Amino acid sequence: MIDLAILVSAATLAVGLIVALGLRLLPTVRLQLAGLAFLAVALPLAAVLLSGWVMFHMGDDVKILAVAATSASAAVLAALLLARSIASAIDRLRDSSLEFAAGDLAARAPEQGPRELAELARSFNEMAANLSRLFEARRELIAWASHDLRTPIAALQAMLEAVEDGLTEPDRYLPAMHEHVRILARLVDDLFELARIDSGALTLELREAELAGLIESCVRGLEAEAQSRHVQVESRVENGTRARCEPEKIQRVLYNLLTNALRHTPSDGSIAVFVEPQQEEVHVIVEDSGDGLSTEAATRMFERFWRGDAARTSSEAGAGLGLAIARGLVEAHGGRIWAESRAEGGTRVSFTLPAAV
Repeated sequence: MIDLAILVSAATLAVGLIVALGLRLLPTVRLQLAGLAFLAVALPLAAVLLSGWVMFHMGDDVKILAVAATSASAAVLAALLLARSIASAIDRLRDSSLEFAAGDLAARAPEQGPRELAELARSFNEMAANLSRLFEARRELIAWASHDLRTPIAALQAMLEAVEDGLTEPDRYLPAMHEHVRILARLVDDLFELARIDSGALTLELREAELAGLIESCVRGLEAEAQSRHVQVESRVENGTRARCEPEKIQRVLYNLLTNALRHTPSDGSIAVFVEPQQEEVHVIVEDSGDGLSTEAATRMFERFWRGDAARTSSEAGAGLGLAIARGLVEAHGGRIWAESRAEGGTRVSFTLPAAV
């Protein structure tokens, strides 16, 4: 009979361990805890039933207690194993967060364990990746801003020193000094605009505006420069096409897009602006007959301070903030902006605005 009691106890313990290992395979913490609760109830209940059967056939209270104690121990051991499995996944996530908080921006949590913890690790990794990109963007911002500020400041300093040393007349450098001051002022304005967009301090007064006159005004503003480059600029917008926007901000978006298109369109090329009304939004499209977009340019051209290789070596390239500002202003209107190469050659940049009600 003692052998029978030992056999029942061992069987109960084995069942508890097997079920505990099985609980670890359940996909969610909720199911694991529900399974643990069921095990904690079912295993002692089964032991009691077995104890009753043993008592009926053996009449020995010590053996009954041994079977009950073994089943209870199995339930406790199963709970400890399951708790260790869950705690290990939490510890891995905690260690990764501590490494990230200590400055290791490459730290990532293993996406393992129950579904909830795996999703939490995935969310943590996405957050860490976004923060890493944010820090990288800040480093690039500081580097490029320093570069673009240093160049005109150095030129101004050299011209002022030449005038102070009597090496030249002030009138000779006045036009160049005015140009460098204009470049500095534009860069500071762009940085201030980006800071307002990033901080959410940009406020818009949306109102219904007719796009034909707004676009025509931007085209006229660039007409003289386009003619000097032998580039044709035209707009094709039906009168009466309206959108909800702040016209001054959208004019700046169009000016930035047209300036960028003009910079990359060769002589005897063309630029066109047209509008495609949709049911709930309006698509504004700027097309040029330039060289089109590389894969990198298509994905990065709206990043601040990003410029293609040809633009980097050009004295007319600007600071590389115009398209980033355009994206920020469009998104502030609740729209979206994207770029693609045209099948017939050149580039198409499109953005959306909410349609007038």
